Amino acid sequence: MTLKNKFATKQEIPAEHQSLYLEQAGEWVLDHDGRAKIEEFRANNIALTNQLKRFEGIDPEAVRKTAEEKRKLEEAAQLQAGEFEKVLAARVKAERADWDKSVVPKLAELDSVNAQLSAVRIDDAVLNEALKRGLRPTARLDLTARARAIFRMVNGHPQAFDGDTPLMGKDGVTPLTLAEWVDALVSDAPHLFEANAGSGAAGSGGGATGSVSARGARNPYKAETFNLTEQMKLLKSDPKLAARLKAAA
Repeated sequence: MTLKNKFATKQEIPAEHQSLYLEQAGEWVLDHDGRAKIEEFRANNIALTNQLKRFEGIDPEAVRKTAEEKRKLEEAAQLQAGEFEKVLAARVKAERADWDKSVVPKLAELDSVNAQLSAVRIDDAVLNEALKRGLRPTARLDLTARARAIFRMVNGHPQAFDGDTPLMGKDGVTPLTLAEWVDALVSDAPHLFEANAGSGAAGSGGGATGSVSARGARNPYKAETFNLTEQMKLLKSDPKLAARLKAAA
C-alpha cells in the first residue's frame, strides 16, 4: 500500500496512519525518516522520567517498615483504649487479605491439578477394564466421557455415584465396581465393543432382558437381570419403585 505524501489536515489522515505524519508549515507530511516515532518515544521517555522524579530518594523497604510501625502504634493505642474487638477485626481482615492473595490462587490451582489427575486415573482404570472386553478403538472417548460422568476418585479409588448417591453393585451392599459397570455397558451400549465382546455382549441376556420398560416385569437389581442403566433411569423417574425393587432383589 502506497501512503500519500501529505494531507492538508490531520483529520484527513486515516487513524491507523496518523502516527506516521508530521506537521510542517500547516500541512501534515509523511515522516520518511521516522522522526515522528522518535519524537513520540522521546515524549514518553520525558513523561516517565518526570513521574519517577516524584519518587526520588524514597526507599520502598523503608516505606513499608514505616507503615508497619505506624500500624503497630495505632494498634497499641487501640488496645490501651480497650478497643480489643476493633484490633481483632483489623488483624482478621489483614490475614484474610493475605490469604486471598497468596493461598486462594494456589488452592484453586491444586484443585485443578487434582481434578485432572482424577480424570486420568478414571480413564486409565475404565480403559483397562473395557479393553479386556473388546472395546473398539474409536469408542475410547465415548467410554471415558461416560465414566467421568459417573465415577469419582474416593480415597484413591474410583467410586460410582448418581448425583451424590453412591451406586451399589449386584449384591446391593458393596459399591459398584468399574468391572461391573463395564459389564453392564457391554449390554447397554454394544456399539462400543467388538461383536465378540464376550460376557454381557448383545444377545447374552444382559440387555433387553434387564429392561424395566414394563415396570415391575423385570428387576434391574437382581443378579440375573442386573442393568445399571435401567437402575439409573429408575432412580430418576420413580425412586420409590427403585427402592422397592432393590429391596426385593
